[in-house]
Amino acid sequence: MESLRQSIFALYEAGVLPPMFQYAFLTNALVAALLMGPLLGALGPLVVVKRLAFFSEAVGHGALTGVAIGILLGEPATQPLVALFSFCILFALLLHWVKSRTQVPYDALVGVFLSFAIALGAALLLYVAKKVNVHILENVLFGSILTVKDGDILVLALIAALALVLLARGANRALLASLSPELAQTRGIPVRLYDYLFILLIALVTVASVKVVGAILVGALLLIPATAARLVSRNGRQFFWLSVLFSTLSCWLGILLPMAGALPIPSGAAIVIIASFGFVLALGIRRWRSIE
Repeated sequence: MESLRQSIFALYEAGVLPPMFQYAFLTNALVAALLMGPLLGALGPLVVVKRLAFFSEAVGHGALTGVAIGILLGEPATQPLVALFSFCILFALLLHWVKSRTQVPYDALVGVFLSFAIALGAALLLYVAKKVNVHILENVLFGSILTVKDGDILVLALIAALALVLLARGANRALLASLSPELAQTRGIPVRLYDYLFILLIALVTVASVKVVGAILVGALLLIPATAARLVSRNGRQFFWLSVLFSTLSCWLGILLPMAGALPIPSGAAIVIIASFGFVLALGIRRWRSIE
């Protein structure tokens, strides 16, 4: 990372890059976006196909509770990684386990877990707020490029590597298990195992992205680029790659544009606003195609 920062700073001194690239935190944020954008974009199509958008929101809100528990247990307020990952993974797996053993409609069940996560997180955060700087909690809620450290980038890189291995080895089988579980079972595909692996991967990616996008908005970045891609894609391959492209562009532009315009907008809010503009553009393209 240090060599990368030095290279970017050298380009700034040579006049190739604009003044905002003199700041090391911006380099960290852009590297995190380069890892996070494709990762969220790659998982987004499966989230849309499996109708798990509400689930990713629940896991994101669960991050609030994970952060509060970590601080209460004595972890650093800016990086309560152990409690954050542990709580969110257990939260996601428990939700999916209950879903597989009850007849409660999935959206209602997710709503119950989401409400519990928000209520518990709010209660603990109000208690924790007396012990830490309130701006730390704002960063958790809405994301901040100022808080992205080398450790966060390492965590993202490890999760991205894990996701790449899983997608390379089983993307087609996972897609078949999502679209037609009965057909997948007849072909010997362990549908339940793929379900749990996908749920685990969503939880890991969601938690790792909280620093940049924020707990409140991270679920939106799994959903909006993939939904926009679905509107304009003509086949499954386009659906996947357009989702990756839209998500990555949203992350980069959401970090760079507020910096370039000196706008006091949290990175998470800027990223999701740009992704939403992309969705509106995709709607316009879809409408234009239907008229032709």
